[in-house]
Amino acid sequence: QLQLVESGGGLVQPGGSLRLSCAVSGFTLDYYYIGWFRQAPGKEREGVACISRSGGTTNYADSVKGRFTISRDNAKNTVYLQMNGLKPEDTAVYYCAARFSIGTSWCTFLPADFRSWGQGTQVTVST
Repeated sequence: QLQLVESGGGLVQPGGSLRLSCAVSGFTLDYYYIGWFRQAPGKEREGVACISRSGGTTNYADSVKGRFTISRDNAKNTVYLQMNGLKPEDTAVYYCAARFSIGTSWCTFLPADFRSWGQGTQVTVST
């Protein structure tokens, strides 16, 4: 069965950095593109970033562009989200998800496109 486990969340001051990890098992990572998502209290889940099967294409929400970087290491079955310049509005539970894909060089981060989800890791940005 497909499984994804997030880690790396925590409490950080505004302007600080965190790196989230998404460890996957039960499937071959290189057949999937991966998305990162977040959900703040009282808000709908929103897409943050995605990375294609090849790793050559990444897409970001406007709210995080220039601050967050998604990457993948297929040999380690792990996807990362480096978050710099964190703001209080980044506070949320962060989730990773996987989508089987025929194409190798594209991705989306619409929640409805994904079938397999992790349980999330809390990120809190506060003074």
